[in-house]
Amino acid sequence: MLLYKNSSIVSHQFCNTLRKMENLCLVFLLIVSIVFPVLGQGGLKTGFYSSSCPNAESIVKSTVQAEFDKDPTIAAGLLRLHFHDCFVRGCDGSVLISGSSAERNAVTNTGLRGFEVIDDAKSKLEASCLGVVSCADILALAARDAVDLVGGPSWGVPTGRRDGRNSSSSEAMNLPSPFDTVEVQRSKFAAKGLDDHDLVTLVGAHTIGQTDCRFVSYRLYNFTKTGNADPSIDQQFLTQLKTMCPKDGDGSKKVDLDKDSQLNFDVSFFKNIRNGNGILESDQRLFGDSSTKDVVDKYAGSIRGLLGLRFNYNFKQAMIKMSSIEVKTGTDGEIRKVCSRFNHYY
Repeated sequence: MLLYKNSSIVSHQFCNTLRKMENLCLVFLLIVSIVFPVLGQGGLKTGFYSSSCPNAESIVKSTVQAEFDKDPTIAAGLLRLHFHDCFVRGCDGSVLISGSSAERNAVTNTGLRGFEVIDDAKSKLEASCLGVVSCADILALAARDAVDLVGGPSWGVPTGRRDGRNSSSSEAMNLPSPFDTVEVQRSKFAAKGLDDHDLVTLVGAHTIGQTDCRFVSYRLYNFTKTGNADPSIDQQFLTQLKTMCPKDGDGSKKVDLDKDSQLNFDVSFFKNIRNGNGILESDQRLFGDSSTKDVVDKYAGSIRGLLGLRFNYNFKQAMIKMSSIEVKTGTDGEIRKVCSRFNHYY
């Protein structure tokens, strides 16, 4: 009995020590992020437009805010738009080009939204600073502002990207898919210089947003063509999902990717995965791989942030890393006059 009591005291003291360590780490990280501006990769830097277009970031922010006030779900749309841009040809605004054979019309980009927000911001920026701010940078800034508006972290966005001169729907066919295994996801992220930690952290963007029943129904009624449900789905949640997505029902009906807080940027998404309440198969599979499961557990656990593993902090670091993929800077690419068209059309 005495041994048990002493063990409880030691455990309590140990937990208190961990919490103090976590708080000290977070304070240190906050100080570092304030004192030392975040530098991006590939020639990007924070405050790139401080002289050439001082109001650039505030113009983008106010544009996103105005749309968010009308439709809060646009936050997830803008975040997804930036993600899909960066995974094809790098973060160069290629997803914004219109046209039947352009990237945005690929099957994998079905449902992308937020184009009008980017166009609106670009129009205002052109009126203020003609030919200065790239569409690729507007996308990166809008994604940051969208996350901030739903209660997520904010960060200094390294800017200086230039817009690409190519956009092909065929090149978008290898985007990460809701049907991907962990191995396939890992391969696609690794090809962009992103590791398992980045993978889980960036997929955490699914704490906001929705998907269609068509991407869920097969898990409910005919998983692996067995006529049964995906066994990884919690049984109680399975009943709820079947109510939301009836068999042979409307495949375009929307389902929240985070069943508990679809409009709040938080860690409930990871708790859902841990508890078998993931919506997409690709998300739920992250809990079945030892490497990705470890990251999910630490984000979902009660002592988050141990050894620096804290979702909000890690998410902004992962976003900075992702938004630096294969960027065009200097004299490479162009600064588009209109985000949906290449300059040679003028």
